[in-house]
Amino acid sequence: MPLRISLQQTEAAAPTILIRLLVGLVVFLPEGIQKLAFPEVLGAGRFARIGIPLPDAMGPFVGTVETLCGALIILGLFTRLAAIPLIVTMIVAIVSTKIPILLGHDLWIFHLSAEMKRTGAWSMLHEARTDLTMLLGSIYLLIEGGGRWSLDAWLSSSRSGPSAGPLNHSFERGA
Repeated sequence: MPLRISLQQTEAAAPTILIRLLVGLVVFLPEGIQKLAFPEVLGAGRFARIGIPLPDAMGPFVGTVETLCGALIILGLFTRLAAIPLIVTMIVAIVSTKIPILLGHDLWIFHLSAEMKRTGAWSMLHEARTDLTMLLGSIYLLIEGGGRWSLDAWLSSSRSGPSAGPLNHSFERGA
């Protein structure tokens, strides 16, 4: 079986679309667009303040990756591949912004935000809730793929024959 087909095959239940919408539509697509539209606040300017190297290049790069991968996740197209850079992005976000909150001071090249009034475990967990949710959602999509209601399922089933199509399955749990 060619690698392209195995990357697109997915047996995940149809409601996996909810995870895709959470990861792609609620967070990554709009966050990526905002990094590009408001670079001083959310893109290169923010990256410079927290210590990300080469912020003028990394801000637009990360904004573009989040926008494109978020759109692919929404469509369920190359879902597993699109999840990989988003997992890396979330790990970098946690290490660069949340670990300094946990420690209460800078970590390596990463700076604790001057606006951060509370530090420690509870503050870090509060601030990291979206990051951890997106990390876990992206890991789920890497493992399970886009689900039965995805372009990946449609494309892989069109190669297998019409009876295996994603729209021939019911919305029942586990279907």
